[in-house]
Amino acid sequence: MSEPTQLPDNVLEIVRNAHTSGLDAVLGLKITSVTLTEIEAELEVGPQHLQPYGLVHGGVYASIVETLGSVGAAVNAAMNGRNAVGLENSTSFLRGVREGTLKARAVPLSRGRRTQVWEVTICGDDGKVAATGRLRALCVEAAKPVAGQKLT
Repeated sequence: MSEPTQLPDNVLEIVRNAHTSGLDAVLGLKITSVTLTEIEAELEVGPQHLQPYGLVHGGVYASIVETLGSVGAAVNAAMNGRNAVGLENSTSFLRGVREGTLKARAVPLSRGRRTQVWEVTICGDDGKVAATGRLRALCVEAAKPVAGQKLT
């Protein structure tokens, strides 16, 4: 894929507005930075994020991987008139977190014309890695329907 040159100035605002409903809003995930090569977000851990042992639930980490990888793929695909949809999410849990703020960063491993792979690292307040993951996305023409409907 030829390297797109620059994102619109308001891309962070657009991405934030797109994530004010749905699972990201329920989780309280806040996207803090968006570029073509890096997506960052934060999540303040609360009791709703914990599993019965008092640790952040693995689904929270997997959701962060899904969101940040999807945002990165979508922003890059949009630069070429395409949409991105997730194909695969793999998340590994490395250490438990019980409280504080999770900070996540996604970077591309591959940004091809048809598929992209984004790697996400999630750290606790102490800066230690709590989870990592990869999201693989399919880039489709904007006019093509996905699951029977055109993406917006």
